[in-house]
Amino acid sequence: MSRPIVWSVAGNDSGGGAGLSADARAAEGCAVHLCPVVASITAQNSLGVARVVPVAAEVLDAQLAALAADLRPSVIKTGLIGSAEGVAVLRCWLDRLDQDGGPRVRLVVDPVLGASAGGAAFCDDALLAAYRMQILPRADLITPNRREAARLLGGAEAATLAEVPAQAAALRALGARAVAITGGDSADGADGVDALDWIDTPLARGWLALPRLDARHTHGTGCTFATAAAAAMARGFVTADALVLAKMATTAAIAAGHAAGQGAGPVGFDAGFAGDARRLPRLGCDETPPGPVRVPAEPWPGGLYAISDSFAQAAPLLAAVAAAVEVPGLCALQLRIKRAAHRALDDAAFAEALQAQIAQAQAAIDALPVERRPLLVINDHHAMVLDALEAGRLDAASIALHLGQEDLLALGAAGRARLAAAQARGLRLGLSSHSLWELARATTLQPAYVACGPVWPTTTKDMPWHPQGLHNLGWWARMAPVPVVGIGGVLDEVQVESVMAAGAADVCLVRALAAQLGDADPAAAQRERLARMAAACQRGRERSATLVVPLWPGASLDPAAEAGA
Repeated sequence: MSRPIVWSVAGNDSGGGAGLSADARAAEGCAVHLCPVVASITAQNSLGVARVVPVAAEVLDAQLAALAADLRPSVIKTGLIGSAEGVAVLRCWLDRLDQDGGPRVRLVVDPVLGASAGGAAFCDDALLAAYRMQILPRADLITPNRREAARLLGGAEAATLAEVPAQAAALRALGARAVAITGGDSADGADGVDALDWIDTPLARGWLALPRLDARHTHGTGCTFATAAAAAMARGFVTADALVLAKMATTAAIAAGHAAGQGAGPVGFDAGFAGDARRLPRLGCDETPPGPVRVPAEPWPGGLYAISDSFAQAAPLLAAVAAAVEVPGLCALQLRIKRAAHRALDDAAFAEALQAQIAQAQAAIDALPVERRPLLVINDHHAMVLDALEAGRLDAASIALHLGQEDLLALGAAGRARLAAAQARGLRLGLSSHSLWELARATTLQPAYVACGPVWPTTTKDMPWHPQGLHNLGWWARMAPVPVVGIGGVLDEVQVESVMAAGAADVCLVRALAAQLGDADPAAAQRERLARMAAACQRGRERSATLVVPLWPGASLDPAAEAGA
């Protein structure tokens, strides 16, 4: 099968550690085809760089012309270019590719401006101006370290973590669509136990964190990070998801580093990084670095998870649970009561109606035998739920709260602190996730479960996400540190069994358990549907032990979605 094509316009490292050597290792590990375009020749070894010689502009132009005639790229990644003339040649070819009628070529810029360990300078004032004027305005992503970010901006290196986000915003103001300021090579200790990279993209921003590895052989980390991001973008991922994969790839590559020479040896590459749950990073919600993952002490129940738009819709289902004593019932029942469906009510009346429906649902659940009581989950309405918990009107241990990621971010730091306090009192939190960055963010907030969806196309909610399929659901189930709930488009018992077989802890049913027109005996029909779905759930759980999980997830969002974000 053909592989996506990535051009790397970068320097050749005679020591085999960084530059095109590192790019080649990363590209092979990410299953893309790399075209190594030599922009500079270096004389270096593991101890440092002795000399940098940019190739002549006509030689660089000839390499790019040959590739354009036969190997059109999905992504171009740059490294050590070495001269303003080289930048001009590259920009010329970017313009030509933009005008040839093919798909837009995405550009990842690793602005190599100096050696990480002593040696020759890589960038003069003319080259720096060329970066600012010709490359940054066209870049889809730039990946400077903190020193390089400061030099591109003409200022001082960030003295604290708090200064880094503003520098990323300033780089985006120069034209870059997305910025990742890497911090793994920071020697000031400000990062603490984690290696922190600040990402600022059209769809997500925050600190990407993984524990810092105690490793000596780290030559080529910046090249590896940028190339892995470029490879993921070439495979169809939006920038934020590509950066999650790049963080995973670079951490695994550091762990696979080896000695070569007297100085720091090169990082290796672990082609299995994308399927290693230890490498899933955490993504903060704001400018505060994320804390460690903490799994709630109270386990999440597994099985059938029903979603109802009202208590009136849920009541017959709870009656079926009570009557169908010979089969397992529900593990959870979510009330998804939307404000838009009650426009005739003012805010006070809606809040009163909402609280009444919650009370009715809880009373109906409490009337069931203890072993058959589903956990009541409230979708959204976090302010009302938190107010009621703090006032003692709701019991934190007997309900759960489900939030989408937009609602989570809208809470702000103060709201998340209130939420954390409620969780400490026993409230269980469920979070939606549709992409890698949303999964990385969700894991930092101590959720009881993470929902992955839509598994199949659904008409109950308009959303931009591609269906995840069983492929991504299986990846989520392996990678997430908490139980995963499969949701979206599940309509029959074959799908229920497949979701559970993919490794999900729960399967969400919105329409599959609801009463249907044409049921001669609605109550009996609902009991029968519940029995069939419960049996399918058990069959899937038994099959999950034979699950074969893919190493790589699939992209869940079209990169074009970034353009309007």
